[in-house]
Formats: sequence, structure tokens, C-alpha cells
Amino acid sequence: MGEYKLLSKIKSPHDVKKIDENDIPKLCTEIREKLVETVSVNGGHLSPNLGVVELTVALNRVFNFPRDSIVWDVGHQAYTHKLLTGRFDDFDTLRQKGGISGFPKRGESKYDDFNTGHSSTSISAALGIAVAKQIAGDHSSTIAVIGDGSFTGGLAYEGMNNAGRFKKNFIVILNDNKMSISPNVGAVPRYLTTVRIQPWYIRVKRITEKVLTKIPLIGNPLKSFLRRGKSRIKNLIYKNTLFDCFGFTYIGPIDGHNVPELENALQAAKKINAPVILHVVTKKGKGYQPAEDNPGEFHGIGQFDIDSGEPISSHKGFSAEFGKLMCELAETDKKLCAITAAMSQGTGLSTFARNYRDRFFDVGIAEEHAVTFGCGLAAKDMRPVFAVYSTFLQRSYDQLIHDAALSQLHLVLAVDRAGIVGSDGETHQGVFDVSILNTIPNTTIFSPTYFEGMRKSLTTAVYVCDGLAVVRYPRGGELYKPDDFGEESIEYNVYGNINCQNLLITYGKLFSYACKAKETLAKTGIEICILKLCKIKPISDDAVAIASEFENVWFFEEGIKNGGIARNFSDLLFQTKFDGSYHIKAINDKFVKQMSVSEALSMLKLDDEGMVNIISKDLN
Repeated sequence: MGEYKLLSKIKSPHDVKKIDENDIPKLCTEIREKLVETVSVNGGHLSPNLGVVELTVALNRVFNFPRDSIVWDVGHQAYTHKLLTGRFDDFDTLRQKGGISGFPKRGESKYDDFNTGHSSTSISAALGIAVAKQIAGDHSSTIAVIGDGSFTGGLAYEGMNNAGRFKKNFIVILNDNKMSISPNVGAVPRYLTTVRIQPWYIRVKRITEKVLTKIPLIGNPLKSFLRRGKSRIKNLIYKNTLFDCFGFTYIGPIDGHNVPELENALQAAKKINAPVILHVVTKKGKGYQPAEDNPGEFHGIGQFDIDSGEPISSHKGFSAEFGKLMCELAETDKKLCAITAAMSQGTGLSTFARNYRDRFFDVGIAEEHAVTFGCGLAAKDMRPVFAVYSTFLQRSYDQLIHDAALSQLHLVLAVDRAGIVGSDGETHQGVFDVSILNTIPNTTIFSPTYFEGMRKSLTTAVYVCDGLAVVRYPRGGELYKPDDFGEESIEYNVYGNINCQNLLITYGKLFSYACKAKETLAKTGIEICILKLCKIKPISDDAVAIASEFENVWFFEEGIKNGGIARNFSDLLFQTKFDGSYHIKAINDKFVKQMSVSEALSMLKLDDEGMVNIISKDLN
């Protein structure tokens, strides 16, 4: 890789301003080389960051950060922002334990104005910042950078609806790369396509106004008349005035890889004393051919070979197994539908989308809509399955209660990335879904450990359960499975000597760690039995009865302790004649920071070593 002769000298945005215009292309090349080099080792979001290199450079040359404020929607495209704001020397620690985050963090740098990690929040947050500065008499600029994918989320329009009334300069940069994670869907991308194919509108408007100004007597009155009638003229051209309706001045489309053009547009936007939409067209993955060819694959990626673009390690995961089963079921069941929120590839539904187009629905980044839409399908006797990452399911809590559970409609949730997910950090850990779902009546939750258990659980959720049914499974593939462990029951399994005094209870992937702990403890003379739950809500009465016969019980849970299954189990257990000791090890009232999955489980004492240490200590 390169020597980063320009990039290594940048310690602040002020240094970006000092770079000669002729050297800007070289700087952009160095940035892309650094992005590819680092992400190939650490993993992360590559194609979104490659697409905004020139835009980020232009922003740092035009505005005065940190006096001016910027909010990056999601924040997965802010790597270049970090490189240009004093974090080049630490960039190799990206997404590592104790290193810099893959998302903006206020505690990490004064240049990060708002913590982000989920989509569609930037306009609301930036507007709040702008209003606060206005109240304080601060006239600096405030910018929100939002992708066209995030524009499919409803919160973006709630922010736009209020921002249009703001009486000061407020800039929203629409980074239009035609994708979120999967290709964008719906009316908004179609509208932006209409805008993109008619870029001559703004140029014609500018030339016309310049010519009219020079016409004696009638020039200015005629220009005023045209301005008053601009909505009709624009309507003829665009067939829609979306941004004008919200009260924004539209500038664009702008070539998002042309720094001089970007700087001119940003300077123009900066001078408008009103809300502005700056429409910037970029190419996701630009500058690295494998990412340009497969932007979805490189949206979020693990380690890969730079020369070939191939992943260094790949294995069959739960997402792929889920997608395979969905296709098998759909072949004979014409009522089965699949729903995703801009995550067809990530949730394993790409093949389903190709083979069953009339029953596949990508609703964009709109989890709330996905749940209620699925309930509408269920109300007319379809069988909807909504595949969603655990961390993104959080957005749909009200819809799960009001539209699904309360109405007793049969909606199935396939909750991917359940549990610790690793280096994406606090905003993406899948540790809240159980506590959230556990509070909702008319809900059944399965948390299998292995592929076979997932297949049984999903089939049961689709064809046996009533109401809201959930199957949650971890990121990645199967973990350790003892040779003598039998096929999973849909309710629970007992593994080990049921007549010993010590019982370990768990569910999901922690069962694999529990099995290793059992083997290690046996070598020290401590015998334990394992109760593996698969259906975690409602908890089987028979499982509670089995646990009540033991002297010592430990419950290990990869989720938040408050509202978790361990607390539920303890309530049921102490309603029996159980008079032994009961211990809970779960995630206490805190967020889990970025680190690898193994590092996080070790820190939380939820891996096999942690289990061994806790049980050994409690018995001594």
C-alpha cells in the first residue's frame, strides 16, 4: 500500500484546506488506499466509505469543523471524516477493542457531533443542534449527511417536516448512491432517479435568471414572476415537488466525485438563509473494483484479500440456512411471504427474492412499516415472515405490541444477529430483543442453538404457533456440539447426569460454551448437568420442575438481565418447593462496547472459561 505522504500530515480539517487543489486527487487516492488496507484486516463498512471520499474532503475544505456541526446518518460512512479529523495515527485500531469506533462517537472526538449507528436519525438530530445554536446566538452551519437508503425511513420525513420551518441556514446533503445495503426500493428512489436524469433544470434556471436580470425595465419583474410561478414550472419538469413541499431549496444533482464542483455547491448552500437539500450523486465502492462490482457484499465485510477481494474466511451461517428453509417452505406453501427492511442479502433472502418475487417484500429501511404491513398480510390469511437483525427490531416495539400481539395476528419474526455481534459495538449488539419481546403478551419465542433446531423452530413458528412467533439465532454458524448430544427438542433438552446436584441453564449459542465448561469442570471433579432451553417464552413447566430437583442452579444468559429469561425462570422456580441456590449471570444494566465476540463473552464471563470460574468459585 501507499506511504500516505499527504494523508499522514493531516491532523485537523485546517490541514485539508491548505492542500493545493492539484493534490486533492492524490489525497483522495491515499484515503481510499488506507480504507481498503484497514478494512481488509479489521473488517467494517467499506463500500459506503469509498463512495463519500470526495464529498468528505470538500466538506472539510468549505466548512470550519468543529465550529460548524455535522451529523452523519448511520455513521457507517464516516471513516474518511475520522481520517481528516486527527485520527489517522489511530486508524489501524478501527473497530478493535479499545480502538476508535466504526461510527461517530461524541466521546471519541470533538469533531463527532452526535452518536449514530442506526439510520434516518440525522435530520432530526442536526435540526436539534441547529436550533440549540440559534438560541445561543451561534450562527455557524449545521449539516446532515443522509443516504438515499436512509431516506426510506419514516424518521427522515418527520425531521424534514419540522426542518422546513427553520428560518436559518440548515443543510441536508442527500448522498444518492442508489443503495442502502441492498438496492433501494420504493417511490423515493424512483423520484430521485427522475431528478438525476434531468440535471439540466438547475443550469437552465441559473442562465435564464442571469439573462433576465440584464434586460432593461422588464427583466427583474419577469424574473420575479417566474420565481412566483416556479412550482408550476418545476411540476411540469419533475412531476413532483417533494423537497419544495417540505420547505427546502433544492440544489443538484451534483457529481459527488468532483471536488471543485462539490465545493462550489457547498459554498452556494452555505449562503442560503433557509433549509437546503444538496443532492449529491456518488458511486458506492468507488476506487476499489471488487467493491464497485459488488457494493452489497462490501457494505459490511470481514477480513478479505485486497488483491482478489475474496473473504479470508467464510462459513455457512444461520442466515443462509434460514433462507434455504424459506425457499423450501415457499415451494409448496403459496401463502408464505418474506419481508425484509433493506436487508435481503444480509438475512439470507436473496434466492427467495429471485424465485418468489410476488411474495417477497423489501420495504426499505422501515421496520415499523414492515411489522404493520406483515400484520395486514396476516389479517388476510397469508403467512408473513419478517427477517430482521435484532438491533433493528428495536425500532418496531410499538407495532409489535399494538398491531401484532394485541390484535393476535400471526406474524413470524426471524431475528438474525441475536446476541453479541462484535466490532460494530453498542449500537448493533443484539442483546435487547429478548427483554423487549419477553414483555409482550401473546408472544412465543424460540432461541435454538444449531441449524436443525432453527429449522424445527421456524417450521413450528409458521405452522403451529398462533399470534406473534419469534425465532432468534446468532450471527455466523454453528459452534461446538458434543458427539453425544441428541437432536434438539422444540421445548428443552437435558444434557448430562440428571441425578447430580449442579444444573447449568442456558439457551442459544451459549449452550456450546456450557458443554465445554461441563467437560472442563468434570476434569476437576465437579459434575454438572445442562438444561438447554429452546422455547424461552413461555417457559415449559416441565423444565422448571426438572430444575427444582437440583441443589445448585446457574443461569447464563447472553442478553440484558432486566426483563430476561433468567429472571422469569427464577420466579417460576421459587413458586415450586425449590430451596437450593440460584445464580444469574447475564448482562447487567450497561451497553456492550466494540470488541470481538470472543472478547466480549470473555469480559462478560459468558464463555466456557467464565462459566467454569463462576461455578468453581460458588462451590468452594
